[in-house]
Amino acid sequence: MRTAYTVLAYLVAAEVAVQAMVMVWAIAGLGKWVDGGGVFDKSVIESQGMPFPEVLGILVHGINGSVVVPALALVLLVVSFFTKIRGAIKWALTVFALVVTQALLGFLGHELTAAAAAHGLNALALFGAAIYAARRLHAAAPTAVEPEETRAAAPV
Repeated sequence: MRTAYTVLAYLVAAEVAVQAMVMVWAIAGLGKWVDGGGVFDKSVIESQGMPFPEVLGILVHGINGSVVVPALALVLLVVSFFTKIRGAIKWALTVFALVVTQALLGFLGHELTAAAAAHGLNALALFGAAIYAARRLHAAAPTAVEPEETRAAAPV
């Protein structure tokens, strides 16, 4: 279960990085498309077409953020109960709470631009918490202990 916990925590962090990458990719594509004469308005959003290839980044960001990342965080939380490592539940719960906050800020950001800014900042906190959750488990893992007589015979 420790390995599963570590892998899931790293996957959450990796997904946060993917989220940032696909969003920047989409915005860069939008800028290129507008520079080429494209017009981005409500009709483009409501159309079923893909006005520029990078719009796929917006779709991936939405699916990842509303389904994949929350699912990973939930599984991480469940697995944390079986790791038998002190603090694993606390950090999995922290990651899960940051994911819930991230989703709420993402949806609220469509109405309130300040929430969109907080969405970006919370992503950094989520990334850090997921990395910390994964790494602290390695630090808590049992290590080989030298026999008592070996330590006593070593020169000082």
